[in-house]
Amino acid sequence: MTSTTRLTVAQALVRFLAAQYTERDGVRQRLIGATWGIFGHGNVAGLGQALVEYADVMPYHQGRNEQSMVHAAVGYARQSNRLSTHAVTTSIGPGATNLVTGAALATINHLPVLLLPGDIFATRPADPVLQQLEVPYAGDVSVNDCLRPVSKYFDRVTRPEALIPAALQAMRVLTDPVETGAVTLALPQDVQAEAHDWPDAFFAERTWVVRRPAPDATELAEAVHAIRAARRPLVVAGGGVHHSRAEEALAEFAEATGIPVASTQAGKGSLRYDHPQDVGGVGHTGTATADELARTADLVIGVGTRYTDFTTASHTLFAGDGVRFLNLNIAAYDGHKLAGLPLVADARIALTELTQSLGMHEYRVADAYVTEYSEDKERWEQRVDACYEAEEPDVRPTQPQVLGALDAIVDETDVIINAAGSLPGDLHKLWRARSRDQYHLEYGYSCMGYEIPAALGVKLAAPDRPVWALVGDGTYLMMPTEIVTAVQEGVAIKILLVQNHGYASIGGLSEETGGERYGTAYRYRADDGTFTGAPLPVDLAANAASLGMRVLRAKTVRDLRAALAEARAADTPTCVYVETQTADTVSGPPPAQAWWDVPVAETATRPSAVKARELYERHVSTRRRHL
Repeated sequence: MTSTTRLTVAQALVRFLAAQYTERDGVRQRLIGATWGIFGHGNVAGLGQALVEYADVMPYHQGRNEQSMVHAAVGYARQSNRLSTHAVTTSIGPGATNLVTGAALATINHLPVLLLPGDIFATRPADPVLQQLEVPYAGDVSVNDCLRPVSKYFDRVTRPEALIPAALQAMRVLTDPVETGAVTLALPQDVQAEAHDWPDAFFAERTWVVRRPAPDATELAEAVHAIRAARRPLVVAGGGVHHSRAEEALAEFAEATGIPVASTQAGKGSLRYDHPQDVGGVGHTGTATADELARTADLVIGVGTRYTDFTTASHTLFAGDGVRFLNLNIAAYDGHKLAGLPLVADARIALTELTQSLGMHEYRVADAYVTEYSEDKERWEQRVDACYEAEEPDVRPTQPQVLGALDAIVDETDVIINAAGSLPGDLHKLWRARSRDQYHLEYGYSCMGYEIPAALGVKLAAPDRPVWALVGDGTYLMMPTEIVTAVQEGVAIKILLVQNHGYASIGGLSEETGGERYGTAYRYRADDGTFTGAPLPVDLAANAASLGMRVLRAKTVRDLRAALAEARAADTPTCVYVETQTADTVSGPPPAQAWWDVPVAETATRPSAVKARELYERHVSTRRRHL
């Protein structure tokens, strides 16, 4: 006879989650390391009570904003190589819908997170209940259905018995390197509290092996043939290199063949910045070195990349006659992009087998090609030095000089987190990544507000490392809430808060596309109705301090250097606040080295828009489809 234990659905779920593990390459770890939560009537008596009941096996973190809790869980998951993540529980209604942005970010970036929103009564004792969305044509719809399109797996547990298959499917998706993303189990508040006799086997430790699929022999042979025929090959390293822990295999491949390696935002750091084959970021925010190689490449070897429009410069970058694509990706969907040759496999295994096969044929690119990209890279590094240099240390810094000051004090242990604004472009072009996981930039969703909560998640996953959230004023105003959590739990994240009085990145884009920076500055409204008055007297440093964070104000380059060094040594949450030199320019680094398609008004009377449209049409004419 099967032995059972009588527990509520919520209690059973917490006990189940505490017993789930992943294993890859012989290393085993908890799959769900902790649960974040904000309690309301939809989960306080269910999951809230269960987390109290099993506090000894399931750590709990108190969040301040539901979206930011997801960001923290995602930061933890990325730092944990997708082998461990956190769960997030909310009440029904706005608590649940606040998860949508974070869920989209997780799914787009292929990062696992488990969402456990409360839901309306399954038994419908009263209809409607507080916060219920009434849908006249469908009685089984709730606001939680907003999470369906942004989840890789969604289920609503309307009976206790349904939890077992739903929970097992959720774990399968979370641990699948192809399918992983946000997973949602919607939990009606009455079902959470309902008791059931659970088979004890449901609570036994379960290990989910994370696969490393090897390449198909035919695809591997075709890949080797394509590389051997190439004279100007270029690797585009994406986030899949990091997810697979394939950095060493990529380095061995690049060293053996001499093929240069460019990186997407997610792939930066796949090689150290000073590796001979590393040529920096590629695409709209890339380096001149990488983008020129991309324009003339005859074979583009994508490794773990989705080929977003920033990488391909909206299909204008890879312009060589007869250019072909070889796509090494664990997901067949991405392997077939740009009519490329697919090599569907784990990145580390496939790179190792490619290196071995090419070695047998003694393949290596011509010395002249190596000399060409090496000299170009040296020239670009000189441009980086010029951007970082501050000849007058007693003046307000530019944004690149802010990065230069940070660059001067970090080592390979520091982690730099960013997501949106003008900083991603500067960082992709200029930052010198010193380790595989130093550069943590979320650009799949480019979500303002990600940085601070993500830093919290990263620090929880890597407590002995300095973790920096690089935040502009626009992003800070979106979501500073988890500063309170960092202070509460003594998680010593570091925030570098850059004040440039508005949406600097979009301001620059607006100017380029005929929008004249309208509505992008944080200034008083002028007499003509535009926001062109004096800067607003908003003191973000005081705001951070009011949330309990230690704040160091830096007025000059010299101040900034000292403040950053002090913050790096701090063992409490610390913010460095600096106002950059100019408010009307984006940043002052080298301009974009490749185009990005943002459609411009086809008809307009204002000269700026007319001129922008003429330039837009010239760029559009260079776009191509790779068939």
